[in-house]
Amino acid sequence: MYSEAFEDLLEGQCGPAVVRAIDAGGAHDALWREIGQSGFLELMAPEDAGGAGADLADALPLFMALGAHAVPLPVGQAMALRTLLPAGMAAPDGLPTFAPSLAETADGGLAAPRVPYGMRAGLVLAELDDALWLLDAGAAQRRSCGLHGESTADLRWDAGARGPAAWRLGAAGRLAAWGAALHAALLAGAMTRCFELTLQYGNDRTQFGRSIGKFQAVQHQLAVMAEHVAAARIATAAAFRAGTAQPGLLPAAIAKARASEAAALVAATAHAVHGAIGITEEYDLQLYTRRLHAWRLAHGSEAHWHGVVGAAVLGSRAGAAEFVRAL
Repeated sequence: MYSEAFEDLLEGQCGPAVVRAIDAGGAHDALWREIGQSGFLELMAPEDAGGAGADLADALPLFMALGAHAVPLPVGQAMALRTLLPAGMAAPDGLPTFAPSLAETADGGLAAPRVPYGMRAGLVLAELDDALWLLDAGAAQRRSCGLHGESTADLRWDAGARGPAAWRLGAAGRLAAWGAALHAALLAGAMTRCFELTLQYGNDRTQFGRSIGKFQAVQHQLAVMAEHVAAARIATAAAFRAGTAQPGLLPAAIAKARASEAAALVAATAHAVHGAIGITEEYDLQLYTRRLHAWRLAHGSEAHWHGVVGAAVLGSRAGAAEFVRAL
């Protein structure tokens, strides 16, 4: 219901030229303003708070569209934040992002490593001491640790960060699932776009009198790529269930594990089929494959989430088949 309008917005406001400019350090204010004024940030906010009250299933196509358009801002985090705010609290201004972890340092400060969009965010949502905190990213020391053109950062606050400039939003326990599910959706969208580009290139590029997509070796690569993209999309859809606004930890873990596992193979296959043109800055493929590698690591790679799923399986009294059916 919302996805076509959102796709049109991104097509018009977040084309490859805009993504390249922001990745190169350009201003992002115009893009953020257009998205904010569109009203889509309020998609999952409750209706009594002026939102659309959309559930996870409604929101999934929009999250995947963010990945498919390589949107360089934490738009998905801003949408998800509306589901985590206490009743009656308005969403604060600024770009919000989610910290995978937060710890207190020896001098009483706070440290959050590898925060997605940490170099650009104005607010950071994080869990510490069984509580959910919204912290001022502007007060943090930032150290870039992302890939080329990517804004992941290590953040460190001095003692007193949980003072007047911080909001305690409630009990902890929901952020890990959101971080995993959201990045699974971003990966699924970006991998779908990579596959589309690769398939089109295979049909367009000719060698020895026919398109390279007609060669069996290339067809095999494309088939394996399609299988992994489809598996990641299916696992991600299972984490975005209708009728709820909060993803469950175990479905989100499975989705992120499967999407992260597929990301490296999809990126490698896309570049193998494209050859030299795929690594040029002028060609769009690198906008997506760079993000595949970054989002694979964001909020835990497949190695981390496989451990979470494995522990759940071992802790279950049901057999493997019953465990899967119960998801």
